[in-house]
Amino acid sequence: MKIVFFDAHAFEQEAFDSANNSVHELVFLKPNLNAQTADLARDADVISIFVNDSASADVLEKLASLGVHRIALRSAGFNHVDLKRAQELGFRVANVPAYSPYAVAEHAIALMLALNRKLIRANNRIRDLNFSLDGLVGFDMHGKTAGVIGTGKIGAIVANILHGFGCKLLCYDVQENAELVKSTGASYVSLDELCRTSDIITLHTPLLPATKYIINEERIRQMKRGVMLINTSRGGLVNTRDAIEGLKNGTIGYFGIDVYEQEQGIFFHDYSDTVLQDEVIARLMTFPNVLITGHQAFLTHTALYNIAETTLYNVSCWAECKETEHELAAKKEHP
Repeated sequence: MKIVFFDAHAFEQEAFDSANNSVHELVFLKPNLNAQTADLARDADVISIFVNDSASADVLEKLASLGVHRIALRSAGFNHVDLKRAQELGFRVANVPAYSPYAVAEHAIALMLALNRKLIRANNRIRDLNFSLDGLVGFDMHGKTAGVIGTGKIGAIVANILHGFGCKLLCYDVQENAELVKSTGASYVSLDELCRTSDIITLHTPLLPATKYIINEERIRQMKRGVMLINTSRGGLVNTRDAIEGLKNGTIGYFGIDVYEQEQGIFFHDYSDTVLQDEVIARLMTFPNVLITGHQAFLTHTALYNIAETTLYNVSCWAECKETEHELAAKKEHP
């Protein structure tokens, strides 16, 4: 099958070429999928999209008019796809539900440690031959209360790592993980209690209508002064403007993010020779206690290969007129 990849990056092409083994025709395109670029999918059997592509209703209608009815996501998240309209138009949509939960979990921990021990500032000082330790005081993770919001695969791994550090674990999820409670002694509590009592709060829940801005002005007001807030899940979980106010008044003492609610059109692009137009993220970058990475938590060799392997598996199932267990939308027969 001919697969047209939107928003393709050099770091993933090697993994796809290796996993494909010349079975499918792979066409890698730099532009994001949107209403203006959908025509590039002409003659494709399948398109593959990433987290900042748009498969909104108008885009899906355009794709359907081109005869394209298969979408292979290169991500677990699918909030960028209008699944209702996809079902109505007869699309087959499949995601990559698990590629390497360890990659994202370990990145979340890396953000915590880098913020706590002020590693970026320390490294910059050393490069300037400044070996002073003033302003670099951190805290022991051991004995701190860590709140984990979302205890699926990634959240559970984060909780286990924090347990290894000697943290007391509080968890919030609509579905409790009994094994996690047994192995770590974690306690499931209300979201309000988690916000009130945690020294560290880390987000690992999908972006749904019920979770959009789960961290907002009201929740931030409940938090301990100087709390550490980490988000490696979805940008829309945090109201960024409210977080900025929390940073300004000292409620949020540390803020580490790998995702941003308006990241589309910013992350994965090089703007080093231009002026950044997004004033919100530009404001965030002025805080010394904020650490931002550009949606790279997934970026390990293991994860990239697993994404490629599962994406191509989904396409191969369609090529053989089979269903893949990773389908997200209703199916109809299309040529």
